[in-house]
Amino acid sequence: MVDDYVGYKAMFAAGMTELGCWAHARRKFVDQHKASGSPIAREAIERIAVLYRIEAEAKAMTVEDRREYRQRHAMPAIRAIKAWLDELRPQVAGNSGTAHAIDYTLRRWPALARYADDGAYPIDNNPIENAIRPIALGRKNWLFAGSETAGKRAAAIMSLLATAKANGHEPQAWLTDVLTRLPTTLDRDIGTLLPHSWQPIA
Repeated sequence: MVDDYVGYKAMFAAGMTELGCWAHARRKFVDQHKASGSPIAREAIERIAVLYRIEAEAKAMTVEDRREYRQRHAMPAIRAIKAWLDELRPQVAGNSGTAHAIDYTLRRWPALARYADDGAYPIDNNPIENAIRPIALGRKNWLFAGSETAGKRAAAIMSLLATAKANGHEPQAWLTDVLTRLPTTLDRDIGTLLPHSWQPIA
């Protein structure tokens, strides 16, 4: 699940499934509504809110039940948003903020709508954005990491700590245990220390 950055396109051409983030699309309209009070932007936000209400209702369902629920409830709402945007776009000035928000959403449409095809697909990547927010907020303080190599090492460590947290581990406990066990762990067993497969010693 990515934004519209052109660097990702080669991966999709090679067969990777692309998902669009509804939070990114919604943010375009939120920013426009804050800037101008656009009624079109407000309606877009309200229409997208319907998709999120459906997701809240389906949250506790199994993957298969969620897929069926999305097909029954989300897909009609998704089609209605698309039809509304298609009809609206010719009426909106081409260089306006509202037009840019509409164009972004329509350009990303196949990827945005795809989440409804599978109950395991997320509607947005907010959990990942929340996990990396401390890093994004602190990056100005880390401009001078010492060297490019040091910066890459810091990025790797922060990624591992965020992954540990995402897997339900207390990052310091995971790191302390891994550093203790690492010197005596065989190369073939290194994978057992990674956050997604790590188990603390009883």
